[in-house]
Amino acid sequence: MRIIDARVIVSCPGRNFVTLKIETESGVYGVGDATLNGREMAVVSYLTEHVVPQLIGRDASRISDLWEYLYKGAYWRRGPVTMTAIAAVDTALWDIKGKVAGLPVYQLLGGRARDGVTVYGHANAAGFDGLLSEISGYADLGYRAVRIQTGIPGLSSTYGVSKDRMFYEPADAALPTENVWSTARYLNHIPTVFQQVRAEFGPDLKLLHDVHHRLTPIEAARLGKSLEPYDLTWMEDPVPAELQEGFRLIRQHTTTPIAVGEVFNTIWDCQQLITEQLIDYIRATVVHAGGITHLRRIFDLAALYHVRSGSHGATDLSPVCMAAALHVDVSIPNFGLQEYMRHTPETDEVFPHAYHFEDGYLFPGEEPGLGVDIDEEKAARYPYRPASLPVNRLEDGTVHSW
Repeated sequence: MRIIDARVIVSCPGRNFVTLKIETESGVYGVGDATLNGREMAVVSYLTEHVVPQLIGRDASRISDLWEYLYKGAYWRRGPVTMTAIAAVDTALWDIKGKVAGLPVYQLLGGRARDGVTVYGHANAAGFDGLLSEISGYADLGYRAVRIQTGIPGLSSTYGVSKDRMFYEPADAALPTENVWSTARYLNHIPTVFQQVRAEFGPDLKLLHDVHHRLTPIEAARLGKSLEPYDLTWMEDPVPAELQEGFRLIRQHTTTPIAVGEVFNTIWDCQQLITEQLIDYIRATVVHAGGITHLRRIFDLAALYHVRSGSHGATDLSPVCMAAALHVDVSIPNFGLQEYMRHTPETDEVFPHAYHFEDGYLFPGEEPGLGVDIDEEKAARYPYRPASLPVNRLEDGTVHSW
């Protein structure tokens, strides 16, 4: 089953998405997500100039071989651009294989390990009253887990707090906007927020919080310890993960569970964190970690060390990636949670899909392959618009992790 064509489709139905469509001589095609938020066109160039020419004529059924060919054959391994491009190819090939077999992809991964995929939503607001309203809205929809982000008194903007409650998109301008950050204000404020939320909603609702790489290990340890009374499901990305030994210091001081990995690209990025049990949830995702093939390797390693999955699922992952994630989620033994930020109606129109939400769970659907497609005519109505993620500075002007 030879590949006869592969095309990169760029569209912006509310935000930018990059999609790879691979066609075979039998007429079966597959789609893969290649979106790298704020750096979309770098992946477009990598795919168009380097990957697509190498795909034509190859056997679409040899997924593992093509993965190794694109990874090892480039010599310059790893990195977000390379691994996002490989992920797009890998995901599209799994889509093709499922369609040829007449089975949803999760069946090819071993079948169901659970009925549905537990997801969490994003409750955010500048102030506490608005936050309570947002949490209540998610609870009314049946969500069992909610991520909590709130404005910090004295700061004009804060990561995770959006003007549009429904569709949060941080890439908000063609050139990066700049935010101002104060660790001291943050550390003093956040424990009071969770104290009030837990008092309002009781012990059963799972609560999560994203630090977004902004603390040092000892600052993260302080935060984790201060949040222990409120029983968080996880504290996400407490420190930048380049220094993985830093997580050991956090572990020494707090029992608050730690999640990390949305910016990881390979199993080697998280090997130490997993094998030394320095984290509880690994948040690597299909589109940024080399596709379904490589993500399964990460989750299989994690399962040996009591680490569960918690894959990234923000709106910069297209419905193609969300569908792929759900097929993995429903099939692995060590699933934890799946992030789920709803897409705009325009996005759902461009990417018709079989997965659906019900009573706090997502279900991948039973259509052969991934159960998602791209309507190219509708995609063409939404041309690419440059959009960058913000840059963060301390109050004295120092550039800080965003």
